[in-house]
Amino acid sequence: MIGQITFIGAGSFGSALSVMLAKKGLKVNIWDRKKHTVDDINIKRENIRYLQGVVIPSSVIAYENIEDSIKESEVIVLSVPSHVIREISKKIKDFVKPNQIIVSIAKGIEENSGKRLSEVIEEELPNNKVVVLSGPSHAEEVAKDIPTTVVVSSKDSDSAKKIQDLFMTNKFRVYTNEDLIGVEIGGAVKNIIALAAGVSDGIGYGDNTKAALITRGMFEITRIGKALGGKVETFSGLTGMGDLIVTCTSMHSRNRRAGILIGKGYSREEAVEEIGMVVEGIKACKAFHELKEKLGVKMPITDTLYKVLFEKKDAKYGVYELMTRDKKSESYN
Repeated sequence: MIGQITFIGAGSFGSALSVMLAKKGLKVNIWDRKKHTVDDINIKRENIRYLQGVVIPSSVIAYENIEDSIKESEVIVLSVPSHVIREISKKIKDFVKPNQIIVSIAKGIEENSGKRLSEVIEEELPNNKVVVLSGPSHAEEVAKDIPTTVVVSSKDSDSAKKIQDLFMTNKFRVYTNEDLIGVEIGGAVKNIIALAAGVSDGIGYGDNTKAALITRGMFEITRIGKALGGKVETFSGLTGMGDLIVTCTSMHSRNRRAGILIGKGYSREEAVEEIGMVVEGIKACKAFHELKEKLGVKMPITDTLYKVLFEKKDAKYGVYELMTRDKKSESYN
């Protein structure tokens, strides 16, 4: 039985999981680079910045010193945005022990390299087992013990099963999935489609449009995922369709909320500033736009969103272009 766990980064999802595990009886550490966040957790027993209104149990201790936070833990969860996964992995590599399991809960790929996050972690921490946790799991609901299901995946099945046991509760059900590539790609690309769904909402389009985006978005997730080596059936599961549904439809989704603002005329930068947190779909859109070009994979929704975000294309005209493309068969295009 794992006795102590450390979360690197006090974001909303990491904080929610720390609360859940503390309620399960585990000793939980959280490291964050912001002193006021550390103080809020240790003194006020609340993460005011990212998880306001949720009481953090006394068995959760926040640290300013990253080495102190992880030295006694059996599991280290990287609960930071995708674009700092490599930076954080480098930061801890000199004092991480080979027997500590590394868990990634971020959803995205590395910009420029196009590498999956588990690949990035493995490059920096080659002696550690890496497990990915993904699925439809808004932090706000996990923290309130609302029933949630996720998947874990790893090259090492024993490590995946250990993390399954660690996180499993009567309100948080964890499945294993051997398709590590599919699990990571599904979780990353769904943020692009959710951002596009938000743009549609912001413009004022309705349920018909969102249904089309979700359905055709699944084709894009499956295409790029399959091209990268993922299994098609994975994208029908929690980390594909499940995560896509919740992220496209919920106001907990920062990707959807940012998309709504962009649909209303906000710039990319203005939307991110208004949300006040990292919007993974923006970074994912850029990264996957570059990757699909290299692979020759068709992703028309991603193409159009990229032009809206980075080339200042009018969103309504982008939808017009999507709707007036050449006629195709649904089954194969």
